[in-house]
Amino acid sequence: MLSHTKITHASTKARRPKLTDPSTPGEKVREASLLVELRRKYWERIYELRVYLERWSSVLTRGKTTMSSIEENFPRGGTQKTTQDGKAAKQPTMDQDNLFKTHEERTLKRKKTQQDQAKPKKLKTEKKAGLKTNAKDFELLTFESLTDGMLVLGCVKECNEYELTISLPNGLSGNVQVTHICEAYSKKLSEQVATDKPVEGLSPLSELFSPGMLLRCAVIDVEKCAEGHRGIQLSINPKDVNKALNIAALRTGMLLSGCVSSVEDHGYLIDIGVHAAKAFLPREKAQSYFQSKEKGAELKIGQYLNCLIDEVKNSGRIIRISISQSEVASAIATEMQNWTLCSLLPGLVVKAQIQEVTSLGISLSFLSSFTGVVDSMHLGSKKPRNYSPGHKVKACILFVNPTSKTVRLSLRPVILQPGTQLGHLSSDRIGTVVTHSRVKSFHKNAGAVFTLDDGTLAFAHLKQLSDTPKSFRPEAFKPGSMHKCRIIDYSPIDDLLLLSLKQRIIDAPFLRYHDIHPGQIVEGTVFALKDFGMQVKVGGHIKGLVPRLHLADVVLKQPEKKYSVGNTVKSRVLSCSPDTKMLILTLKKILVTSKLPILASYEDAKPGLVTHGFVVCAREFGCIVKFYNDVKGLVPKNELGLAPITIPQEAFYEGQVVKVIVLKCEPEQERLLLSFKLTDNALAEDSTGEDVSKKGEVTYETGQVADVKILKKKENGLEVKILPDEVSAYLPTMHLSDHVTNCRLWWHWLKGNEILHNVICLHDKEGHITLSRKPAIISAIEGGNVVKNFSDIQPGLLLTGYVRNIMPYGVFVEFPYGLTGLVPKSAMSDKFVTNTKDHFVIGQTVIAKVTSIDEEKKRFLLSLKVSDCSSEDSVFESCSLLFQYFKELQEIKSIMSKRDSSSVAQKICELKPGQRLQLVVQEVKADGSVLFSGTGASGLTAEASHRHLGGKKVVMGDQATAVILHMDSLKSKVYVSLQEELLSPKQKTLIADSQHLAVVQHVASEYAVASLTETGQLIAIPLASHFNDTFRFDSEKMKVGQSVMVVLKTTEAGDHGLLLAVLSPKKRRNMIRLRQESETLEETSAMIKHSLSLGDMVTGTVKSVRPTFVLVTLDDKLIGNIHASQILDDVPIGSFPTSKLKVGQKVTARVIGGRDVKTHRYLPISHPYFTQTIPELSIQPRELKGESNTALCSEDCNTEEMLKPFKPGQMVTCFVKKYDTIKKWLEVEVTANVRGRVQPLLLSPNTKVLKHAEKYFKKGQALAATVVGSDITETKLCLSLTGVHSLEKGTIVLGYIKKVIPHVGLTIMLPFGKTGKASLFHLSDSFVEQPLEGFSTGQLVKCCVLSNDDNITKVSLRQSRVNPKSHGKVEDCEIMSLDNVQKGQLVRGYVTSVTPSGIFFGLSDSVVGQIPLEYITHLFVPDQHTCAKFVHVGQLLTAKVLRINKEENHVELSVLPKDTGRPSIIPESLGLPHSEMDTNFKKLKKRNSSECEQEVKRGKKRVRCTEGDDSGIEVYCREEEEEVKYEKSSKGREVPRLKVSASFTWEEGLNVLDTTILREREQSSSSEEDEEDTQLTTKKQTRQNKELEKQRAEKELSKLEAALMDPTRQPQSADDFDRLVLGNPDSSILWLQYMAFHLQATEIEKARAVAERALKTISFREEQEKLNVWVALLNLENLYGTEEALMKVFERAIQYNEPLKVFQQLADIYADSEKYKQADDLYNTMLKRFRQEKSVWVKYTSFLLKRGQVEAAHRLLPRALKCLPNKEHVDVISKLAQLEFRFGDPGHGKAIFENTLSTYPKRTDIWSVYIDMMIKHGSQKEVREVFERVIHLSLAPKKMKFFFKRYLEYEKTYGTAETVQAVKAAALEYVESKNSLAES
Repeated sequence: MLSHTKITHASTKARRPKLTDPSTPGEKVREASLLVELRRKYWERIYELRVYLERWSSVLTRGKTTMSSIEENFPRGGTQKTTQDGKAAKQPTMDQDNLFKTHEERTLKRKKTQQDQAKPKKLKTEKKAGLKTNAKDFELLTFESLTDGMLVLGCVKECNEYELTISLPNGLSGNVQVTHICEAYSKKLSEQVATDKPVEGLSPLSELFSPGMLLRCAVIDVEKCAEGHRGIQLSINPKDVNKALNIAALRTGMLLSGCVSSVEDHGYLIDIGVHAAKAFLPREKAQSYFQSKEKGAELKIGQYLNCLIDEVKNSGRIIRISISQSEVASAIATEMQNWTLCSLLPGLVVKAQIQEVTSLGISLSFLSSFTGVVDSMHLGSKKPRNYSPGHKVKACILFVNPTSKTVRLSLRPVILQPGTQLGHLSSDRIGTVVTHSRVKSFHKNAGAVFTLDDGTLAFAHLKQLSDTPKSFRPEAFKPGSMHKCRIIDYSPIDDLLLLSLKQRIIDAPFLRYHDIHPGQIVEGTVFALKDFGMQVKVGGHIKGLVPRLHLADVVLKQPEKKYSVGNTVKSRVLSCSPDTKMLILTLKKILVTSKLPILASYEDAKPGLVTHGFVVCAREFGCIVKFYNDVKGLVPKNELGLAPITIPQEAFYEGQVVKVIVLKCEPEQERLLLSFKLTDNALAEDSTGEDVSKKGEVTYETGQVADVKILKKKENGLEVKILPDEVSAYLPTMHLSDHVTNCRLWWHWLKGNEILHNVICLHDKEGHITLSRKPAIISAIEGGNVVKNFSDIQPGLLLTGYVRNIMPYGVFVEFPYGLTGLVPKSAMSDKFVTNTKDHFVIGQTVIAKVTSIDEEKKRFLLSLKVSDCSSEDSVFESCSLLFQYFKELQEIKSIMSKRDSSSVAQKICELKPGQRLQLVVQEVKADGSVLFSGTGASGLTAEASHRHLGGKKVVMGDQATAVILHMDSLKSKVYVSLQEELLSPKQKTLIADSQHLAVVQHVASEYAVASLTETGQLIAIPLASHFNDTFRFDSEKMKVGQSVMVVLKTTEAGDHGLLLAVLSPKKRRNMIRLRQESETLEETSAMIKHSLSLGDMVTGTVKSVRPTFVLVTLDDKLIGNIHASQILDDVPIGSFPTSKLKVGQKVTARVIGGRDVKTHRYLPISHPYFTQTIPELSIQPRELKGESNTALCSEDCNTEEMLKPFKPGQMVTCFVKKYDTIKKWLEVEVTANVRGRVQPLLLSPNTKVLKHAEKYFKKGQALAATVVGSDITETKLCLSLTGVHSLEKGTIVLGYIKKVIPHVGLTIMLPFGKTGKASLFHLSDSFVEQPLEGFSTGQLVKCCVLSNDDNITKVSLRQSRVNPKSHGKVEDCEIMSLDNVQKGQLVRGYVTSVTPSGIFFGLSDSVVGQIPLEYITHLFVPDQHTCAKFVHVGQLLTAKVLRINKEENHVELSVLPKDTGRPSIIPESLGLPHSEMDTNFKKLKKRNSSECEQEVKRGKKRVRCTEGDDSGIEVYCREEEEEVKYEKSSKGREVPRLKVSASFTWEEGLNVLDTTILREREQSSSSEEDEEDTQLTTKKQTRQNKELEKQRAEKELSKLEAALMDPTRQPQSADDFDRLVLGNPDSSILWLQYMAFHLQATEIEKARAVAERALKTISFREEQEKLNVWVALLNLENLYGTEEALMKVFERAIQYNEPLKVFQQLADIYADSEKYKQADDLYNTMLKRFRQEKSVWVKYTSFLLKRGQVEAAHRLLPRALKCLPNKEHVDVISKLAQLEFRFGDPGHGKAIFENTLSTYPKRTDIWSVYIDMMIKHGSQKEVREVFERVIHLSLAPKKMKFFFKRYLEYEKTYGTAETVQAVKAAALEYVESKNSLAES
């Protein structure tokens, strides 16, 4: 077209009229302007002509119009063409040539009517024939039909380092070189090549492109390679793609392709390839692209974009574009954009009309004047017969053939949205051989389309249909013929598999690098010998490399003598990388012929595995051996099997093949320990061996700072790995902090896999690296205040170190770099040192002063005296120490809050000194101290000493307000005070450095808490003024109650809640010491020895009486104990036995045991410490008489033995010890050495007792209990006070409602940890419309066990079940089976579902009936949707049994009014026609209506049945006519109607009536005849009747008013809801019901308005309530709104709520409404935004597995592990594995558990979950295998006992007597092995 323009321009220029020479300057100017104007008009005309020609060229060529016809219509000079009749064609003049107006069209029409009137039909036929297409138009795109410059839509298949592989239509494939991206990217590449350095801003292709991306490509070269392969070279450079466009052609709304050329401050410059046009993308326009594509926050140079033109300025020279995904996806090319055939771009979406449908495809017309075709590959999921001419569709342009001028389009839905990522096929399917594939169509120039055995479409190119061109037979590929083929590739743009029928490809062992696996034997042909190795062609395009080291078992110096090009070799694969197409082979004969297992992954390296490998490195520390797939391991020097003096480098050489045994493997760290000693005990000798490869390779210097990862916690430190080299090291506990107290806290709260930062290396001695985290030592090393050598030590130096050892003669202090000095006893402190261990602890940070040096012996002495080592400003030092202490404490609290989700840890983090708590007195101790409990300190022990009660007298159960003094995080203890001056501190302005009098309230390890006497504010006083200031005499220690003078250092409390102060140098004033706390029984008795033995009779005096025991003084000092169970022979239930004894009473008792003071255990008499125990006594009469010989402990007695006599179901007497108000259980004592516990639900069958249990159970009270069993620790009995010890059928128990499930029932938490299910049919003896209305979560209910099978407990809440003696009326009897149902019976039940065939109606859990459509109503119901408007799931209905089929377990029911006597469930006001079966019903209705009118005329005293009240009364009349007389039945029948006469005129004032009444009145007839009849009837009424009517109306109004006042009345109108929400504005339930009310009336806008009102009305503090409304609004928009409206609500919801919750709710909404694509996109967005939230990963995995996308779900796990913190890994792996068992592949879930347990074999929680999953989903054999493995683990005895119990329970349930006995034998064997080990 361009060449044609130039020719036209030249010819026109030759014919241009010659201008005369001007004579005056004015004429010159005029002629110049005229010339300019002529040129302008000329070029405008030329441009119009070009546009016109290009627009109509496709139409003319489609009708097989040759170029001559174009010349006839548009002559360009030369001889005049003649027409067929011999007449010369009339050439139009310039005046007549109006191209864009309708004048010519009218002229043509006129000519047709004048000249061709005789043949109008013939012309019409010819016109139709010209529009038809032939088979040639549908020919597929082939290699031969491609031409240079042709534009094609492609899809990225692969991203390599230097090129992109592009999938083209019809199975073709091309490449885009890295130099054909865009000009800016090529410039960056040239810069990098020139400088040979990385260039900033140059990104690899893999970051710019991703597989599935659609690209517009231009063909730049079509070539044939030497080997016969064809190559298509493409370009995506915008200059090549958009070369047909110019600035004048740019229009708003055009969709172009472009690449980022520059990154600016406010946006990006985009290269769109149009000359003189600059495209700019504002930065704000790119934000939505980042969110949708998840590409980060910055575009990169060379990044390919789909650009939508937003605005065109300056005649197209400046354009502004948008890349919003939503805008790009909806972009459609229009006529207004003036597209031409040359400028049409692939990827444009157009609206097209179908012109013709053929078996090969369809032809379309689009953009008014263009036509195109869609071949069979791109018809989408529909077939050609599903399309018809005239239909309008959306289509996407694939390519424009510049030769044939044909446009090829696609109807595939995924391509119709520009910017969409295409999917890809699973790599497992490629390479599959298909034995039976059917030919669907054959294209002689392209290939054949096949249908595979599973219905999938596939395509084979022509060259793939036969082995050679000569053997190709086209007749063999007729449609329907069968062939054997192999899948060789996948075309994403066609969504077709690519096949090959070549026999050599079908027989090939592998087609791709993906098919080759490490360790596989392959044969290949040598095709090149290089210096670095030998290249081998394995098959097809697959080539491998044999490194020089692997050409033979020994290194070959001249490999060309052994191998030559063309030789066939047999090799084994060492490694294969499909991504880089790198295949490494070995020809070592030992490896190729080895029969040993292949070690290709660290997971396969199980201890004891023997395999072959080859040496890659030999060093002093040992040998590194390599295996397949780059797996490497270390053989330490001691495992080489060499003589001690042998050097490994001399014994082994690189490449040597060796046989090794695996000793230890850590797959996560990729660490492998090996041995050359192939003996049976090789594993045992080094089972604890560490991987020293890293230690040998990496060394750390003292002072080197690094991050470490915690591997394991030990008793005195942490085993860690130094990152990133992963070298093992040790971090002692005392090196976690400078403060001893914080060291223990750090150790307690740190966990495995945690990362610690800023850790320093102290020393590396013989491979043992010791680390430190002491801030003082780190600061000293970084500041250079250390000595590295002995020569650097000088007397007087102050050095920071730590205590290495404590000896009686002094302390050894070690410093960084390993130097150690001695502090003599005399130099340890300024105070006199009696015991060296009283002053310091090992590991404590100290500052030492060098006092003397012994050069000869290399020793030096130090001093730790504070006077020698401290600075002059001791106040600053003490404040700094305390500041650092509090800072570390805050860090520890932050770790506690993040790492421990328990309520205890969270509470400790929330509390701080000075905070007030509301507490309840739990216990008052003998010493006067009080223990508290409360919600503010749940899980913690709150204690106040007697002094801190402030003189208040408290008793158990009292509520009190206390202030926190101190928290002990290790003991979970809070020290509080009730003193008024501390509870209400005075507000006073404090001045720094001012002196105040304070009183010490509490003394901690690092500081003392005191209160200012003036204000009552709490302060912290540091106890130490220096690191070395650690010892004080008793007289120097601060004591509670002491008065001190302090100097304030801070005036505001920090995060620790305390002001900071130091002691004043002035003399202290001491207050009178408070009395000491009384000594405990243990303290007094511990020092006394006795000579008592079991059975001795003693006499004593009662010293103290407690609720469960009595203290008796046996002599002046020895004290004995009498338990409540040892006082009476028969204890009356409810009595208090200890109350029988009084203080001072003389008693005679018998010794029955002795309790150890420290362990509180009862010791046997043979124990050496029995003489130091507290005697346990008995005063039972039978004991004193010798009738019973009780001994609390025998020689071999343990807790299990003590609990053995107590069997389940046995009745015992116990004594209340205490009621735990937090955990809600009752702790009791059965005997002196047997304790028990009663769970909350077993305390009483009375619900009142459970609500206030602390009032009903008093300490020391005797109770009768039933033994349930022992607890999980088997140290206490589990008891029941209700008599229930197991859940058997018929048992009545209490339970808590755990969950209320709409339309299903209740989930109830039962005793013994069981969960029960109560269906709707077992909630009451009388069914109600809202059966779940009276139930709520946490409610206490009484239920009866119906069954307890298969771990599912079914319960009933029916009163007839729970309280059989009540004899209450049972309206709805239980229907257990069809035997309980009789034909003709009226039954009630709940609707379970509404289907096209009718209503499914639940009568009970096990019986569900069906109501066909004809038995629902007598009206004709067109579809189920009409029925669904009036019948909803869960609705209560009354039905009549019509038919019972017990064989098919089928019940047919009817809800017709004539069968049930109830109103019709579908109102007649709908105007639906009557069904045929209702003819008799109509007649009956008419008869009843006439009878009703007659009765009204007779003046009977009942409601008038007038036409004005025709709202269903006829139905009632008919019903009563059939059953009883009308007058009798009307009295007892309650109809929800307003029974007033038609003359009543208060209708406007009755707007508060029930909606049913109003609806009935609205349905009444309003015809004129009815009004006239009503008026006549009214006139005939007498005054008496009118008075009666008024009275009735007043009564009706009073009833209505009473109904409105009824609190149980359901709202029926908008006014009702307005009143409700006005009274309770923060209740989201009311607002949601209000919205539902409007939605039922299809008033969507009103529902939206209610939601907006709710969001404005609900208080901002009620976050959950607001969130409920937001979720409801999202649901509303999802169901009734547009996607745009939904997104707007979603964006608003994110701003006002926690984003994660909103995202999860919207994802659930999408999934529930089956919008899986939107849900999937939203989850992907969540994974980017909340990548560290494990709940997101778990929910997305569950979503994918439920949809069957198993492979996609499997790919999430590695992504989750990369994003989530290490501490979450095990938890998320466990949860994803459980999801696999439930919804996915149980085999894969099992593999995940196995992999996890191989890494964490001692995680008993994972074992327990794994066992549960296997029991549910695995076979008995698999379950037993897991149990056998777990009982042979090396775990703590308590944990092993748990697993043995579980194994035994399983065998009892599913096994036989033999298997049960086998488990018991295994448990016995374990116990005996433990006992023998303990004895040895």
